Amino acid sequence: MTDALPPLDHIPADLVSAADYQRYASHYLSANARAYIDSAAADELSHAANLSAFARWRLQTRVLADVRGGHCRRELFGLSLSHPLLLAPVAYQKLAHADGERAAAYAATAVGSSMLVSTLASTPLEEIAAAAQGPLWFQLYWQPQREVTLQLLRRAEAAGYRALVLTVDAPLAGVRNVEQRAGFQLPPAVYAANLPGQAMALPALLGGQSVVFDSFMAQAPRWEDIAWLRQQTRLPLLLKGVLSVADAELAVQHGVDGIIVSNHGGRVLDTVPASLEALPAITAAVGERVPLLLDGGVRRGSDILKALALGAQAVLIGRPFVHALSVAGALGVAHLLRILQEELEVAMALTGCRTLDDIDRRLLWPQ
Repeated sequence: MTDALPPLDHIPADLVSAADYQRYASHYLSANARAYIDSAAADELSHAANLSAFARWRLQTRVLADVRGGHCRRELFGLSLSHPLLLAPVAYQKLAHADGERAAAYAATAVGSSMLVSTLASTPLEEIAAAAQGPLWFQLYWQPQREVTLQLLRRAEAAGYRALVLTVDAPLAGVRNVEQRAGFQLPPAVYAANLPGQAMALPALLGGQSVVFDSFMAQAPRWEDIAWLRQQTRLPLLLKGVLSVADAELAVQHGVDGIIVSNHGGRVLDTVPASLEALPAITAAVGERVPLLLDGGVRRGSDILKALALGAQAVLIGRPFVHALSVAGALGVAHLLRILQEELEVAMALTGCRTLDDIDRRLLWPQ
């Protein structure tokens, strides 16, 4: 369908999982919005792999364990979280709901979670921080001019953001054929509110030059930029989009405080491994030195448990909360987070885990 239904003001009885929110969202998102939110790169194999990677792991149950008084609370870079689950940075959330990022941030902090606010948010970062009931993190896309990058950082610091997350796996957009076929365009009222008048100006090309290598990649960040950024702020600095052990090692060497293992929801380069597939090797290499987070494919509380068992300290969700946002605004996002927390607690109890400290690879059935 082309026209979207208005968001609900209540939660229907049959809306009990992330999959249900995805099903409902097909009626509450416009076709144009779905082309952006639900698409992935090329043949979408990496997006599918993110989901199937969790299904391949089996959980080892434990019976008669004493888990009385258990909980799934986590301390992470100064955040006191009710559960190890945050909202991933997603651009242009007003595509899904008129209140966009304000509603999502309010819902997340109201239920003891938090949100990573995108540079490409459709609401200014200051307004999002004011709407939230608790602290947020800021996701930074490197800008062609260092002074613009620094301006974004200073704005985030002034607004009270608690950590800086630099996305490093998307120096240029992936080849998203679904978007191309649908002719996706941002509506006039939806734009990058944090970058007014900062449309990217690509260098002029000479004959024989490449738009990829001589335009986009000529302005992309490099390791020396990470060293510079580390010097500009006392905020915890995380890199988002690391899949290789070599890059994880370099990140630690450059003073990064945390790593988000992620393939960008399969939206940048197709046929890269699922985030969960990359996690164990990165855990073995640097997991004792910096906290690791993971995003990509998390749809169940049992998925969260598996990610933690493989070395993550927390996980992020993207598409699922945008689906919930489109269906019921802040109410939907809060409800989804409650569902996932309850599913995680059930999975912990049935695998003999009283707290998150009890979670390790022994919970996973040998592959």
